[in-house]
Amino acid sequence: MSDHSVNEATETFVGYRNLLFTVAYEMLGSAADAEDVLQETWLRWVEVDLEQVQDQRAYLVRITTRQSLNRLRTMTRRKEAYVGPWLPEPLLTSPDVARDVELAESVSMALMLVLETLSPTERAVFVLREVFDVGYDEIAAAVDKSPAAVRQIAHRARRHVDARRPRTVVSASRTQAALESFQRALATGDIQGLLDVLAPEVVLMTDGGGVKQAARRPVVGADKVARYIVGGSAGVTLTGEPTVVNGSPGLVLRVDGETDGVIAIRFEDDRIVGLYYVRNPEKLTRVGSETPLTLR
Repeated sequence: MSDHSVNEATETFVGYRNLLFTVAYEMLGSAADAEDVLQETWLRWVEVDLEQVQDQRAYLVRITTRQSLNRLRTMTRRKEAYVGPWLPEPLLTSPDVARDVELAESVSMALMLVLETLSPTERAVFVLREVFDVGYDEIAAAVDKSPAAVRQIAHRARRHVDARRPRTVVSASRTQAALESFQRALATGDIQGLLDVLAPEVVLMTDGGGVKQAARRPVVGADKVARYIVGGSAGVTLTGEPTVVNGSPGLVLRVDGETDGVIAIRFEDDRIVGLYYVRNPEKLTRVGSETPLTLR
């Protein structure tokens, strides 16, 4: 490949990098694996004769999708051997992501967990069609299916996700007030303060990866969640730094000044209905070391 072609390939790849990363991450739930997929995509992309490519964006998405599918099947085996509950690797995202309602929902912890219940092909089709509005013909080329089959898969995946996805319009001001109340209650170990901001049916999921302590099953109910949080922080100084996690409000939690985990929070009105607490150190390597992601 000539220097000119390499420069053109590089410029095109960099221009679509955020998009390709988001496609891979939404399919895999792992930023580290998504980065590996992008590396594999790049290695294949620089070997392509660009003069033969009519739509470079579609071609790159196709490569990324195929590499993600290959890795997703391998990850399925890893997750089967995972110790305790598995949560997606948290992404600290820019405020721009939070303002893009559709994008924020698509990368939210709640929806990412719903996507985990799809087959690899269903997940690829759903992400490409529903999140990025890729045409059926392009998706068919990416997943090696006919356009007719892709339409059926898309319909099935959409119906599956719609039956399980949380749909809530939340006031930004009320969410901010609830987040501040939750933050204060965490820092002071105030059980009543937690109960005031937790919905009765709140669910807490924790991911320690077998390295850090975590509940082996979801903790359900305001009283149980509040006592679990306060009990787990007894004897230490627990602080929470507000951030945006996967397009939604969240906190970087520190114990005695050291990063302990990232918690993504799902609100309904001014109450917390979902807490997703990632403590596995392998999923926290990007926290504090990178600029919040834009994703598109």
